[in-house]
Amino acid sequence: MDRPLSLGERFRVRFGADARFYRAPGRVNLIGEHTDYNEGFVLPAAIDFHCLVAANRRPDHRLVVHSEDFHETCEIELSSDSISRSQTWSDYPVGVAVHLQRAGFHLQGTNLLIHGEVPIGAGLSSSAAIEVATAYALLSVSGCSIDRVQVARLCQEAENEFVGARCGVMDQFVSLHGRAGHALILDCRSLDYELLSIPDFVCLVICNTMVKHELASSEYNRRRAECEEAVRRLSEAVPGIRALRDLNPEQLERHRALLPETIWRRAQHVVSENARTLEAAAALRAGDLEEFGKRMAQSHHSLRDVYEVSCPELDLMVQLASGQRGAYGARMTGGGFGGCTINLVDKQHAEKFRRQVAKAYENGTGLKPQIYVCSAADGAGLVTPEMEFKETT
Repeated sequence: MDRPLSLGERFRVRFGADARFYRAPGRVNLIGEHTDYNEGFVLPAAIDFHCLVAANRRPDHRLVVHSEDFHETCEIELSSDSISRSQTWSDYPVGVAVHLQRAGFHLQGTNLLIHGEVPIGAGLSSSAAIEVATAYALLSVSGCSIDRVQVARLCQEAENEFVGARCGVMDQFVSLHGRAGHALILDCRSLDYELLSIPDFVCLVICNTMVKHELASSEYNRRRAECEEAVRRLSEAVPGIRALRDLNPEQLERHRALLPETIWRRAQHVVSENARTLEAAAALRAGDLEEFGKRMAQSHHSLRDVYEVSCPELDLMVQLASGQRGAYGARMTGGGFGGCTINLVDKQHAEKFRRQVAKAYENGTGLKPQIYVCSAADGAGLVTPEMEFKETT
């Protein structure tokens, strides 16, 4: 039986040349949900699922991108002033190229072959992984220096302005700055961050509910608009407020009468979630996983009852996980309305956790979940063909 072609071999078949290889990880957010676009605090980790990009330089000024996930090829002229979005997968790599050039980077013509490992639509930031891997490849092929903070900002800008998704900077930042065995606490305003060691006896277990409700994108943008409305109204009473990050719980309660009930609830989640995230970071520094797990539970309850971005499948998955032996904490992760939960689980119980949660969830919903036992991974970079990385088929 013939072995499958490697990514490099597939690149040679398609483009007739050798390639260099780049990868960028997806991420899971341990706590700090819907706080990033409010200039608050988040505590994510890069995970060992990656977007892999093979790239080489072209003799012309064209960008040719083939996606193995979508079995499609996109071509653009990099010097064109009329590059527009197509509302397909190609907007992510094309948008990155457009915004890199707007920022003054002189990109060379490039062939890209994209292979994704990060599950699409699961809330694990497959889009950020594509953006970051593409940016890294384009800059490297073009001989440009790579400032990871600037790359994170430009990838976020591309997703906001070219793709049209109003994400914060967390996903791109941790895809670039992640470190194996660590989470990081990130201030989404200053982009100051601190790496926090994850005890080596626990793993990250990600449970994919296998549902993604249609209102996810529209409701995400609605929540962001509601937060901005809260800031606009509160600025009359709290001088200098720029984002919900600038409020503490006492200030919010004092000025509750300025906000309609729904707007107040959205602000209440963000303000309390910022406080929870800082408390969770302190617990992780101290190695207190019981305390960390309590903050995860509080976060999920707030996302479910106050921010209203959970769904029955997510709630069931969290409920099932919370009753398992060796589970320190469980909560939904990502934008909401489906996708995944994140669980901190003792490694010696992880396999039993996976089996029991999968069986109970399938019995309860009729859906067969995907459950991934993961580790925190390093951020984006160049890889060699000899390096070990898995390729899903």
